[in-house]
Amino acid sequence: MTFLPEPFLAPAPPPQPRPLGTASFVWTAMRNPIEIWGERAYREPILRDDWLKVPTIVVSDPQAIRYCLVENASNYAMQPLRQRVLRPMLRDGLLTAEGELWRRTRRAMAPVFTPRNIGGLAAVMAERSDRFAEGLGRREGVRDAAHEMTLLTYDILQATLFTDAIAGEPAEFARAMDDFLARMGRIDPLDLLDAPAFLPRIGRLLGRRSVAYFRRLIAETAERRRLALADDPAGAPRDLLTLLLQTDGLKPSEVEDNIITFIGAGHETTARALGWTLFLLSQAPAERDKVERELDERLAHLPDPREWADALPHTRAAFEEAMRLYPPAPSLNRMAVEADRVAGLDIPAGATLLVMPWLVHRHERLWERPGHFLPERFLPENRGRIDRYGYIPFGVGPRVCIGASFALQEGVIALACLLRHLRFDYAGARPPHPVQKITIQPRGGLPMRVSRRHRTT
Repeated sequence: MTFLPEPFLAPAPPPQPRPLGTASFVWTAMRNPIEIWGERAYREPILRDDWLKVPTIVVSDPQAIRYCLVENASNYAMQPLRQRVLRPMLRDGLLTAEGELWRRTRRAMAPVFTPRNIGGLAAVMAERSDRFAEGLGRREGVRDAAHEMTLLTYDILQATLFTDAIAGEPAEFARAMDDFLARMGRIDPLDLLDAPAFLPRIGRLLGRRSVAYFRRLIAETAERRRLALADDPAGAPRDLLTLLLQTDGLKPSEVEDNIITFIGAGHETTARALGWTLFLLSQAPAERDKVERELDERLAHLPDPREWADALPHTRAAFEEAMRLYPPAPSLNRMAVEADRVAGLDIPAGATLLVMPWLVHRHERLWERPGHFLPERFLPENRGRIDRYGYIPFGVGPRVCIGASFALQEGVIALACLLRHLRFDYAGARPPHPVQKITIQPRGGLPMRVSRRHRTT
């Protein structure tokens, strides 16, 4: 593989020079969990430490990841800390459900995400993305790309999986979503200390307004569709909302939990990946030129957006490399049900097992120049060098993200529509600082100067 000289080094917290003490660990984990890691985490395939008296195993070796999350996945349940952080807001949604409820919900959603159905949504994704790019082009100037991508993916989501049925105004939705996600992914010191649930968590108390907004919005959306189904079952859209409402055994509250999970965790991951891609391309002019030239030369001959993910390799590679550097799901947390042995290391029952895409994707044993933005890693001729379990932006195993194909298709289509018309240049006074919540978010947003561009052909 031949790399361009002086590739862009993507912003990231530097490794900790020495182990953190208890107070510093708790403060750092609460503020930004990806800042707790030292250099060993980026170099060694498997680590063990005792965090707050709990044995904690950090696994970055691809074969060990395969064993724990695929071959022996039944031995690794959802980790209690993760559930304490996410369940108060997501409740029984697919991301936090376990056991028979998770299996039943997964089966209910599966028909929506077949390749045929995903491909059938491509035209709507392209139409909404083109319309959004046109509107953004009329508002040239400095815009927060993180916020704008939230608006775009919200519009795509409601048009494709909810058939424009989500109640509420997009701008209000985006503001509430930013607050909701900031609260949803925040670790409280009481969570780290396994304090009783009845003790109040400050962050969640501050986020009650946005949670109430989403609960109200989803309840209104679901009720509208129930009325439509009662009035004319054959005329109602066959989308995710209808399938959930018609699934036997899901209570109304569980339907709402899954809708809010998909809006929060589903559309948010793509929005963040798009924002980071625009930022990275703005800092790598040679890579941006490749993408723009590809779009100018090929899009006119590709009227069917279902073909774009395969026919636009540089656009797709930029998106996938952005998800490597800023993974949509930065942490996969599990707990060992029974004692096990992984990569020569004994894992006691009850131990925490951490598979961190943030670490795996930046691991020195797995990637050449792991901190640099090098999209050509993901070009077709180079993909075979990437270990299947060394690149896991959507997780892996039975709980792999059900919407992964949807998100990849959406990301490539949205990028193509945006970059064929517009150029994004970073306008911040300093590099953005990545912060781990439920996704990797840029602290303070992504101020980008938006301008119309002239095509090369």
